[in-house]
Amino acid sequence: MGEENKVTLHGMWLSPYVKRVELALKVKGIPFEYIEEDLSNKSPLILKYNPIHKKVPILVHNGKPVNESFVIVEYIDETWKNGPQLLPEDPYERSKVRFWAAYIQQVMECMLNIFTAEDQKKACKEFHQKFSVLEDGMKTFFPGGNPKIENRNIGLVDIWIVVAFGMCKAQEEAFGVNFLDPEKAPLILSWVNSLLELPLLKETVPNHDKAVSFLRVLKERSTNGQAH
Repeated sequence: MGEENKVTLHGMWLSPYVKRVELALKVKGIPFEYIEEDLSNKSPLILKYNPIHKKVPILVHNGKPVNESFVIVEYIDETWKNGPQLLPEDPYERSKVRFWAAYIQQVMECMLNIFTAEDQKKACKEFHQKFSVLEDGMKTFFPGGNPKIENRNIGLVDIWIVVAFGMCKAQEEAFGVNFLDPEKAPLILSWVNSLLELPLLKETVPNHDKAVSFLRVLKERSTNGQAH
């Protein structure tokens, strides 16, 4: 077994940040060992490999840890050149991907904030404002307006989009909030649905019922924590 096969991913099954790395590894065809971590009782390995943030994902390659999902995915793309390229070679196109990946992160964090916000209406308004900007911005990647992926490889922006919004049905069911409106976000909705049809995504996206159950517990804890 070559050195490049010594890859371990430490994660948590529902974490979108972990799912980014898991998808990147699978898209590139890199064999890896997955270790599920209990974030309420952090293992010595988390403290050893990520002593600053003490969070997952953590990618361990040949005994060396790499942290933060964006950093890890770039590392994967630069280290394993023999699979589909996740970021473009062209510097301008690469900078555009980095910019929108950072913005998708902001939109996703706004969405996640809704789940625990005291003022849910205000949090929803902020999310939908940012989401509207994202919908317009993503049109630059699809001048023809068709986000189908039959004839191209999955790239970093695909991974960021499907991880951010691929679980919206579970989130909507658990929290009673509408995230993906077909009229307001036709491109992103079509894009996400197209990605979710891929076998690779079907095996990676968390189980719907399990996710709904977990999110409902999160919602209950959040509600109880805000009670006075």
